Amino acid sequence: MTDAVARAWDRAADGWSSSTPVVHAWLRQATAAMLSEARLRPGARVLDLAAGAGDQTKDIARVVGPTGDVLATDISPKILDFARGHIEEAGLTNVRFAVADAEQPVHAEAPFDAVICRLGLMFCMNAAAALAVAFNALRPGGRFVALVFGDPANNPCITTMMKVARKHRGLSGSVSPYADGGLFSLAAPGRLAGLLTAAGYVEVAAQSLAVPFELPDAAAYVAFVRSSGSPIMEVLAPLDAKARESAWREMEEALEQFRGGQGWVGPNELLLASATRAG
Repeated sequence: MTDAVARAWDRAADGWSSSTPVVHAWLRQATAAMLSEARLRPGARVLDLAAGAGDQTKDIARVVGPTGDVLATDISPKILDFARGHIEEAGLTNVRFAVADAEQPVHAEAPFDAVICRLGLMFCMNAAAALAVAFNALRPGGRFVALVFGDPANNPCITTMMKVARKHRGLSGSVSPYADGGLFSLAAPGRLAGLLTAAGYVEVAAQSLAVPFELPDAAAYVAFVRSSGSPIMEVLAPLDAKARESAWREMEEALEQFRGGQGWVGPNELLLASATRAG
């Protein structure tokens, strides 16, 4: 990854951190499924790649317990500072932190019993390199688990917002949703499983999870994205403040279609992938 990517996530860090309760509620069940697939146990050593503000890091640390060891890494120094603060507030003492690119080796820290990556792997321009890093960091028999965004067709909130953002930027023409480093870069059928197999993993599995976003209204979802959704934030960044506000308003109006009798429920689909380093 590049310094520009780190700066982009630094800009989103405040919003991502303040949105931790929203993200926790949204991903609670998906995170539990992810940790189950990691087969964690008390005393395990875990590498949390692209840890962000550390919401899932807390869950990992609690599962492995005080005799366990968690290394949380992220390319953004600012967002990792928030993670450190959240871990300290939780009273957990078994987590360490390091600013690091997920595509760069961590030889000095290996081996780990598990490598976990929640909603970070798809942002890697070279996902194969990140998977190789994880593979080399694992002990034989160690587990790799990742959550990434699934089929674009099943994530209409994101695709709608990106379409509006691109329109307001004057970006015409079709763009592949599966472009490297994008939200859906690993969503193409079989792509992530294929990369895991090519990297040498065994017991490769992938399953789709319906993970709806339940909020009071579309305005709450837009508020979340405009403070922490770096890809869409970056598309709108070159616009002046008035033009950006116009884009956000149009997104909110478009997303009202997901309001129903039970309130606002935004469809989202994630892909849970898991694999083992052969031992």
